[in-house]
Amino acid sequence: MSVFATLGDTSSPVRVVQVGAGGMGRVWLQLLVDTPEVELVGLVDLDLEAARRALAEVGRAQIAVAASLSELVESTGAQAVVNVTVPGAHHPVNTEAMFAGLPVLCEKPIAPTVSRALSLAAASEASGQLLMTSQSRRYYPVLAEFKESLSALGDVGIATTEFFRAPHFGGFRDSMDHPLLVDMSIHAFDVARYLLDADPVSVYCDSYNPAWSWYAGDAATTAIFEFEGGLRYNFVGSWCSAGLETSWNGSWRVSGSRGSATWDGETSPRVEGDSAERSPKAPDAHPGLETIAGSLAEFIDAIRTGRVPSGEVHSNILSLAMVEAAVFSARRGERVFIGALLEDAYRDSIEAEGRADVAEVLTGWGSARSGLGPTT
Repeated sequence: MSVFATLGDTSSPVRVVQVGAGGMGRVWLQLLVDTPEVELVGLVDLDLEAARRALAEVGRAQIAVAASLSELVESTGAQAVVNVTVPGAHHPVNTEAMFAGLPVLCEKPIAPTVSRALSLAAASEASGQLLMTSQSRRYYPVLAEFKESLSALGDVGIATTEFFRAPHFGGFRDSMDHPLLVDMSIHAFDVARYLLDADPVSVYCDSYNPAWSWYAGDAATTAIFEFEGGLRYNFVGSWCSAGLETSWNGSWRVSGSRGSATWDGETSPRVEGDSAERSPKAPDAHPGLETIAGSLAEFIDAIRTGRVPSGEVHSNILSLAMVEAAVFSARRGERVFIGALLEDAYRDSIEAEGRADVAEVLTGWGSARSGLGPTT
């Protein structure tokens, strides 16, 4: 999808309702109240007292709270929604918001499964509203610099991410079957698609849990992706490796026919090889804005101008598909082809769809690949 409704008023602050007042919800609330281009007008959470406490913490105790989005849409004059609920609630909240005539910026993952994400892409088309995922780790000036540096490498054929951290989260992550793959790897996989300007074809993945791990599920993994053109992307990571930890963005190396580039996830990249001219660097649309602030800025720009943001749901589904394919591969012990996974998910999405208008859009695609269109 490349066409969605835009705001008539491009100068006044955008009136936003946030859904979700948990830990990450509080981070988003602070950003929203600190952003002049936004006016926070409501907060939705099943726990109303938690919502009120969260608003009081950011000095906005007077803002309306409710247990459902529908209670606030008309009374607040909302123009957009930021969805910071748990992943299992993303599909119903996003769908409700879009069919209430509101564009949505949603925390990752856009949905728990590729099947449900395809439903959301079709709902975006049926409602004419933008649905954007906050892939917040795309928004670093040094990442843009790293991407620009790859133009000096000639034909790129190998890319690798190493990710080694030892966070003690507690809570739901400790009991997940694949905590690293399901909760974190999408950031690296999405950045790989951004850097390489190519789509994934297949993956072979091995996940495991070191003896000292405090996680119930597999906290370490090695995944080898094939991308279009035969390029290989390797992800090696662990969430239970203390000492010499990498950046939360990982440590990257990309090799091509004329040299290699590395990025430590924090500072400027290093490039070594033949002296080739780089392509001109694209201007940074939101200079200085990183992580979720960058996501929010791109979202506001999109709903004001109609420019398609990088996290638009149709494109983002392939990043989620990389995660799902890696999990399937680890469970089955075999290579998984992402195109086949998408078409299986497409059939499941049509069968499970509860809205006739969304089902009509899904069926009209003919295939997942056709419905998603160009994605990189």
